[in-house]
Amino acid sequence: MSVLTNPQLWASTLAMTVPLALPAIGGTFSERAGVVNIAMEGIMLMGAFFGVAFSYWTGSAWLGLVFGVLMGGLLAAVFAWAAIRLAADQVVLGMAVNIFASGLTAFLLNTLFGYEGTPPDTPPLPFVSLPWLGPVFSHQSVLLYVMFAIVALSHWFLFHTRIGLRIRAVGENPLAADTAGLNVWRLRYAGVIVGGMLSALGGVYLSIGILNSFDVGMTNGRGFIALAAMIFGKWTPVGSFLASLLFGFSTALGIALQGQGVSPDLLSMIPYVLTILALTGLVGRSTPPAADGIPYTPIR
Repeated sequence: MSVLTNPQLWASTLAMTVPLALPAIGGTFSERAGVVNIAMEGIMLMGAFFGVAFSYWTGSAWLGLVFGVLMGGLLAAVFAWAAIRLAADQVVLGMAVNIFASGLTAFLLNTLFGYEGTPPDTPPLPFVSLPWLGPVFSHQSVLLYVMFAIVALSHWFLFHTRIGLRIRAVGENPLAADTAGLNVWRLRYAGVIVGGMLSALGGVYLSIGILNSFDVGMTNGRGFIALAAMIFGKWTPVGSFLASLLFGFSTALGIALQGQGVSPDLLSMIPYVLTILALTGLVGRSTPPAADGIPYTPIR
């Protein structure tokens, strides 16, 4: 059987797309509102740790998911406060959040659970099998289907609702939006916090969606890969999902081709090369929102 016709390759592609697409869409909300958020890596770690911790403490994976997402939203709110109200450098602030989350989750893991890690009897989120859709959708995490719903709802929300238009307006021209009576800070807070909750959901997927455990640095740079996917997807939910799908495919293909003389590291470079080409305009111009990363002081 050819590698490309193996259903397991495509099932793995979908599974590896979820923890990239969710934070990529979250980053889209944040940057469409005008705030650069490279703290997705750290927020994912927070969601992953507290998701598995509360799943164990409460005995319910669903409660673990809720608390994991809420903790990610709380960290995003702190980031938003410093970036929006204090006008801190958003790139430096994002890196600080990443370092803080990495250290905090490692400390809490060792303090609360010891060096043996999280308990093996932690309740996981359920897997869903839809055999009528073929083997690719057999035994996939429920969050895979949640991701599909989020992609569709996010696109509709940002491009077909009034509040979505307002969020995009404050990311393009906050002065004009402020003059029109919109609360720029409030909309930016909303964009960042929603983005943080989606990033945390990606982390929850890693800890209790597929692995049923937490390990130090388990996100392994996925937050930064999601950032690249968001850029390659041109700051749109559907584009971010498709770019994440490409990233997931290259990772799954690299694993499938191990031992066949093809370097998986070479394959993993493909999405980054495409992102660079997109940024340079060679495969379609990627232009961020005009006011992305620029602090704003309300006129009243």
